[in-house]
Amino acid sequence: MRFLLDPEHRAFAASLDAMLTAADTPGTAREWGRGEHARGRALWARIADAGVFALAVPEAYEGLGPRPVDLAVAFVELGRHAVPGPLVETVTAAALLREPGPAKRLLPALASGASMATVAYEDASSEEGAFALDGDAADVRLSVTPAGLRLAPGYDGVRPSLDPARRLARLSAGGELLSVGPPAPRALLTARLATAAQALGVGLALLERTVAYVGRRTQFGVPVGSFQAVKHRLADTRIALEFARPLVLGAAVTMAPADVAAAKASACEAAYGAARTALQAHGAIGYTAEYDLSLWLTKARALRTAWGTPDECRAAVLAARARPVSR
Repeated sequence: MRFLLDPEHRAFAASLDAMLTAADTPGTAREWGRGEHARGRALWARIADAGVFALAVPEAYEGLGPRPVDLAVAFVELGRHAVPGPLVETVTAAALLREPGPAKRLLPALASGASMATVAYEDASSEEGAFALDGDAADVRLSVTPAGLRLAPGYDGVRPSLDPARRLARLSAGGELLSVGPPAPRALLTARLATAAQALGVGLALLERTVAYVGRRTQFGVPVGSFQAVKHRLADTRIALEFARPLVLGAAVTMAPADVAAAKASACEAAYGAARTALQAHGAIGYTAEYDLSLWLTKARALRTAWGTPDECRAAVLAARARPVSR
């Protein structure tokens, strides 16, 4: 089976690419990492105007979705351009808000981009509260607790993470109880699919930048990219990313837990491999935080374990394959 984008999807991806290319996303990401959100919120509004967040919100609440294939297409482009903010968490919130009252109150603003959401899963044994991505910037802070889904009243502090553009905030305890019981299974699937697509975009950007760099950099009077060892490393990276792409698109079609877990593991490992290749090919300059490559390097590492480590995702695939098939 082949998973190829149709002309409508390709046009959607091209329009997002053009918009984000003109938006200076590296500069926006650096400001976001310093806690300066003005440019990031302006970019968020433009992404929302393109319909990205509405793809995760049901039509009953002024959205267009759920449309996971379109969402995956969009998140590949968001990853390619290193767009900051709680992107995955906002579309995950759309799947978590299943009660009519809270959904009617909160989802239209998420679809329009007027609000951004973050989500934290709180462990029953936690004594310090749950940490959420960009809790200081989000307007809707959801905490998945043993009692159910709560709307956190605020946050109690911010700390940096491996990716400077992914700031962590400790959500305050308590707050309005929005729903009782375990979270909707589709919420985790949405989070993993969006993360996989974003990671795929990060990996593609790393490969593109590395190919361009080794074509410019010379040693012994010839481009570094002409060396056989460099060619092999880049080819392996390309193959890993191209193998991950149909898994991501296929998972978006089926939204089966095993398919989504496989896509998440494959795309995030491919992006992490692309980061290692990019760092090796760039040499010492790749280590510098001032060089834009670092925006994608750190994001590839952070996404690798977000919403499920590679081992957890592989375990989910194996568990699904081990179940007997009903006839």
